[in-house]
Order: sequence, then C-alpha cells, then structure tokens
Amino acid sequence: MKNKNHEFRQHEMDRRSILKMFGTGALAAGTSMLGCRQEPGISPEGTATGPIPTDKMEYRINPKTGEKVSLLGYGCMRWPTRPKSDGTGDEIDQEAVNDMIDFAMEHGVNYYDTSPVYVQGLSEEATGIALARHPRDKYFIATKMSNMRMKTFELSACRAMYEESFKRLQTDYFDYYLLHAVGMMGWDKFKERTLDNGILDFVLNERETGRIRNLGFSYHGDIKAFDYLLNRDDIKWDFVQIQLNYVDWKHATGRNTNAEYLLGELSKRNIPAVIMEPLLGGRLSSLPTFLMTRLKQLRPEDSTASWAFRFAGSHADVLTVLSGMTYMEHVQDNVRTFAPFEPLNDQEKILLEEIAQLYLEYPIVACNDCKYCMPCPYGIDIPRILLHYNKCVNEGNVPKSQEAENYRQARRAFLVGYDQSVPRLRQASHCTGCNKCTEHCPQKVDIATEMAKIDRFVEALKQNKFEG
Repeated sequence: MKNKNHEFRQHEMDRRSILKMFGTGALAAGTSMLGCRQEPGISPEGTATGPIPTDKMEYRINPKTGEKVSLLGYGCMRWPTRPKSDGTGDEIDQEAVNDMIDFAMEHGVNYYDTSPVYVQGLSEEATGIALARHPRDKYFIATKMSNMRMKTFELSACRAMYEESFKRLQTDYFDYYLLHAVGMMGWDKFKERTLDNGILDFVLNERETGRIRNLGFSYHGDIKAFDYLLNRDDIKWDFVQIQLNYVDWKHATGRNTNAEYLLGELSKRNIPAVIMEPLLGGRLSSLPTFLMTRLKQLRPEDSTASWAFRFAGSHADVLTVLSGMTYMEHVQDNVRTFAPFEPLNDQEKILLEEIAQLYLEYPIVACNDCKYCMPCPYGIDIPRILLHYNKCVNEGNVPKSQEAENYRQARRAFLVGYDQSVPRLRQASHCTGCNKCTEHCPQKVDIATEMAKIDRFVEALKQNKFEG
C-alpha cells in the first residue's frame, strides 16, 4: 500500500466557513494587541500545571538488547541559541542545555537524539558536553550519517563525519545510529549517498565491531527507498525512525507517507519505531483556538501538546517518542505526559481524527522548524518567518480582506509581531527565489513561493491596501 491523497469526508464545518472565521476574528479571542510573537512550541493556552514526578517515567523494552528506553526521547534539533558576544552570529546556550538535560535525566529520560547537521552543526558538541557530565551507562546516544548536503558522497568524506561524531559526543560507541533522511531527495540521490558509495556496507560492518549497538534509518520522502531497505533480506534493522502524528497518520502530504502504512510495515517485521515530529514541528502544540477548545473540553488540565504525544506513544511498537524541547517549560510539560503515561481511549482517538481533518483545512505552511533550509545565502530567517505566519493564522490574525471585522487588530498584530520576530534584513522581502533551500525541506514546502506570498501580504498590510 503506497501513500495516497486522502479524499476528505464531509466535515461538520466546511472550508468556506473555516476560512471565514479568519476574517471575522472568531479564532482570535484573547490575542494580544502587542502582536503574534511567541517562541515556537510555547502555547500559554495549551500548557499544563501540576506536580512533576521523578519516578513515573514510562519505559519500553528494546527487543534486541532488553534495555529499558524512556518513552519520551530528547530530540536535540532545537537547542536554544543566543547571539555571540563578538556579534559574529549565534551560539548554543550551553548552560540552558545542561540544565534541561539534567532535569530530563533526573526525571527518567534516557534517550538523546542528535545529528551532525542539527542547529547549524552545533548540536552534537553541545549535547556531548551536557551528557558527558553523567555516567555513560545512564543514557543512550543516537546520532546519524547526515550526508545530505555534502559536496561529495565519497566514503572517505562520510567516514570523516562518522568519526567526528564520536569526538563531539565524547563517546567510543553509539547506542543508536541512523542513515539520515533516507529518500528525502529521491531514489537516485538515495542510491548515490547510501548504496553506490559503500556507506551502507560500512555502517553494517561498524555494527559488527560494536561501535554501533543498534542500526537504523530515518525516513523522509521516496517510499521506494523505505520499502527497499525493509525488504533487504540481508539486513536486520534494529529500529527505524518515522514521522508519526495524528495528522500524518492518514493524511500525510508533501514528502511524507501515511504513518499508518509506515508503522504497519515495521510492525510486520517486529522492528521498533522511533517517532519524530509528533507535534509536526510544534504546530500541534499551538492549534487554532477553535480546535484547542475541543481538546480542553475533554481534558481541561492537559496541554495541547500532550494529546499529540499520547497519540504517538499509544502504539505498542513505538520504542520512544522524540520531542525537540527548546525550553525548560517544554521538558516539564512533556515529563508530565509520560510520567505516568496514559494511552488514548477510543473516544479520544476519534476526536483526534476529527481534529486532524479540520486542521488540514487551515492555510498553514507545513514548516517543521527543522532548519534544513538554513543557512539562507541571502540571510533570510526562513523558519521564523513561516512560524510567525502560522501562529497568526492560528490566532485569526491573517484577515481575508479589509472588510473583515477584526482587520485593524489583525493588521497591527501581524506587522508588530513580524518586526519583533524577524529582523528587517532577514525578512521575506529579501528572498531572490534562488530555490537553493527547497530541495532540503523534508516537508516539500515550496519555500520561494511562500516567501513571495508572505512578502506580498506584508506589503499590502503596510500600505493598508489589502484586498484579500
């Protein structure tokens, strides 16, 4: 079964009525007049409160090793950054990383996933510094062969990346090692960067030596590559990393494949799944107010994000669910969800499917804030532009026309928030349409087109000549 376009059922609210809501401001209740700016993933309406237990973490058993792996895994793609003191760019806030990893460790999180390319190449070193302060047998390290953007896919270059990961992570073995983003650039590139250069044979041999304890791959893109690797009789994969959330379960778009199919194929082969993007890059933690309210009516004390994490963790063949936690609030909220963990019941599963279908009707850009599109050669902050736009869509601050009831409020909120979130020299107006970013986007977003659309929208709002 291949990924197919889903034919939407008749919703309780059709597309026209939903889009009308953006113009009337029905979704904008409680929106601050100071603008839409808010850090990605933080949702004041959707956070939870209450005690944070230290001894209730849910664990799953690795069938190969028998080791207990925390159901909540720490994704190290979105470490907090700050400007360097010399003004030459950004650096990771190492003190904050140390504090969050210490807290996660204390509360039972033992799986840490990074990559040579995360946070513009800074993640492995920062993660290694923080983890090395703890006994090596208290945590599992996962990292990747991230050769997607190499100028050459030659084995020597790939081996150099592999060896550098050991140094940065301060370890002499990897608990989990992955071929990164298999299929993201299509079948031909997959062959070039994984098969023809001998890298697959190399990592299989490294598993035999023990430097790799568990070998897997992460999948984005061409389903042919996924099926090919699973159907290789000579390879026993220890785990596979897939994108799974309650939207992508049956309604995957772009380069993604329905997670129902992916997990089903893994389950048939008894291969544990590691879950990435359970929040769709944070988008499912800050739903439009209308949808968030439906979740709050059923479980008023739970965060919006917790619903997505519970969906991912409710599948028995899931080993761990990764969350890219940038701030301590993220860590605390997620620990509440997984310690202890409560699987979804049938009523909740039905509700999330309804919300998934409604969510797809909102004009949100499918940005996961992975930053694979960065750095932009022209200095544009692509993820932050798209995140700001999406947040304003959720809050009803993207009006359909000047006749919209909340036009003046929405106009001010969008423009003020835009300038606060994105420095002027890094805004969409500076996009040249070179399209160098698009091929690296796991979600297959046409970034140049989105930049042009947002720039036209901003200029129309500035000139107060917006006609929808």
